[in-house]
Amino acid sequence: MKKAPLLAAALAVSACGTQGVLSQTAIDQALGQGADPALIYVVDLPGYELQEQSVGVVGDEGFGAFYVSPDGKQVQLRVDRGAFDDAACWERPVTDTDPTDASVRCVRDDVGWYREAAGRHEYIAVKGDAFLLLAGKFTDVNRETLKTAIAGARQAAVTATPSPPRTPVERGDLPTTGDGAPNNEVGPGG
Repeated sequence: MKKAPLLAAALAVSACGTQGVLSQTAIDQALGQGADPALIYVVDLPGYELQEQSVGVVGDEGFGAFYVSPDGKQVQLRVDRGAFDDAACWERPVTDTDPTDASVRCVRDDVGWYREAAGRHEYIAVKGDAFLLLAGKFTDVNRETLKTAIAGARQAAVTATPSPPRTPVERGDLPTTGDGAPNNEVGPGG
């Protein structure tokens, strides 16, 4: 899965969001950034709220979002196309860890792959041609919560395409020639 910045820079616990549900605004935001509608998923995480301002594209067409608890604990959801198997489980770094100093522990079970390294852990499940990843710190979420949430992951109801970009407003008060900037011509000497 390619790493791409999510719109998670301004995560705030007070932001509106609901567990396991995406508003049309959040869906339009993800679609407008290039997320494939088939890759937009939600999970139910008791004690965490989906932070809609974090919703966005991951890689070229994947989907990502953060869920946050009232005390600031974070869990990250990522969905992308691609293969994931036992070999990848051991080779790929755990989300948000330094691959050079984190050895990965990998366990396969009935849901998918549970992985841990450097104080972080994640569950990965394959659904069709996509894989879903749910990750967080050991101190932010326990293994059973990750497992239950990823097992119940479901596609969001995406029924619309993003709104077309807004066109600029015709102002009418700008000059018909030039850029309308003040005349800053200077004479001799400066």
